[in-house]
Amino acid sequence: MLRAMCESSRKGEPVVVPEMLTYAMANMIGQVILSRRVFVTKGSESNEFKDMVVELMTSAGLFNIGDFIPSIAWMDLQGIEGEMKKLHKRWDVLLTKMMKEHEETAYERKGKPDFLDIIMDNRENSAGERLSLTNVKALLLNLFTAGTDTSSSIIEWALAEILKNPKILNKAHEEMDKVIGRNRRLEEFDILKLPYLQAICKETFRKHPSTPLNLPRVSTQPCEINGYYIPKNTRLSVNIWAIGRDPDVWGNPLDFTPERFLSGRFAKIDPRGNDFELIPFGAGRRICAGTRMGIVLVEYILGTLLHSFDWMLPPGTGELNMDESFGLALQKTVPLSAMVRPRLAPTAYVS
Repeated sequence: MLRAMCESSRKGEPVVVPEMLTYAMANMIGQVILSRRVFVTKGSESNEFKDMVVELMTSAGLFNIGDFIPSIAWMDLQGIEGEMKKLHKRWDVLLTKMMKEHEETAYERKGKPDFLDIIMDNRENSAGERLSLTNVKALLLNLFTAGTDTSSSIIEWALAEILKNPKILNKAHEEMDKVIGRNRRLEEFDILKLPYLQAICKETFRKHPSTPLNLPRVSTQPCEINGYYIPKNTRLSVNIWAIGRDPDVWGNPLDFTPERFLSGRFAKIDPRGNDFELIPFGAGRRICAGTRMGIVLVEYILGTLLHSFDWMLPPGTGELNMDESFGLALQKTVPLSAMVRPRLAPTAYVS
């Protein structure tokens, strides 16, 4: 990704940030799950993957009348179910292709199984229950969609906020140059020494949570909370977006101010679900299973992009559009495009 961005800089072309991020993250997750890159070259196939992820996350977040009036669900009045079935067929073709190619290269991984190898070898448990191929495909779909769109949208929002306020970029550069220098790239172990980078990530989690309403919860038994009676099977959506913008908790909540996490009451706040003011991944037993990986991905990739490049808006760009498109994930309505200029030693972009 860094080499591709350097090439765009050399040609004087803007970088379309969400396309670059989705392409890179899909390949990173592919390495873990399938022992290979999902997309060899950036092009129509990777762009279609991005479009399918966005369509899935958007459709899954739509208000569906049938969810709240089950007796008319079969009518699919809004056409949401029909569109999802069409999308399902496209995903099934892609996942079937991935699994077939993975099976054909099994001999290359002899003695070094990857995630999918282990899943396929242990599809039956001690009780005789067996995972079907549909179950495995559903698991792969979850991993790819939840692992690409959510993290990439957070990083895109962070870069957009930084482009609006160059002082933040300058401060991040000063911290990184002091800790890392300009002769090598950022490594994961550097992150603990970069409190301002961590503060930028926390402020983005607060203002632009990737899943604004989290995933729905359903009460398994009737209960009473703060005087409110909650019947059994009540569906609950936690408004994480509103929690992060609550003026009773956050001073000037619409401002993007990483410094709020460097001192005072929020200095030790953590996005891992222990502090209810900041729960971008949810909390409790149903917290996102990818919380740790998500935080590391955001900190590492955003930190690498900030450390490696100077960021500028393309010439002729007016005020940056910060409109949100609601869905299961919170997308920028207008994808972020930016000009980049390498700022490290040339050898840092080679390996």
